Amino acid sequence: MAENKTRQNEGSVESFLDSVENQQRRSDGYAVLELMKRITQLEPKMWGDAIIGFGTYHYKYASGREGDMPLVAFSPRKQNLTVYVTYDFEGCDQLLARLGKHKTSVSCLYINKLSDVDPVVLEEIVTRSYHYTLNRKSG
Repeated sequence: MAENKTRQNEGSVESFLDSVENQQRRSDGYAVLELMKRITQLEPKMWGDAIIGFGTYHYKYASGREGDMPLVAFSPRKQNLTVYVTYDFEGCDQLLARLGKHKTSVSCLYINKLSDVDPVVLEEIVTRSYHYTLNRKSG
């Protein structure tokens, strides 16, 4: 079975953020970095060459595929700011309805710019996702 391509490494979070060409995306990236540091009380780590993650958990699917992923993470990508969260926690749909302009996929929250969303709601989504995943990991 193939290994995960996105693994934690010793890359520099600050160097990565400083390399983001779009000034708005870079600024939003630093804001999300501080938000996630405050919520998790953890130091950020690079995952692959473009994801900044906090903490780690081990997953195993029924198919037998398994690996490690960050508890919460983000990436200031060219197209949007991508926040990696789980949507499994209670009340998530109501929070997403109040968030503001965004799109979602399986575990990605896509935001064009932070000013498009309610920062209090975003903080609540990240906080609840983090604690849900942390408790699921240890429970």
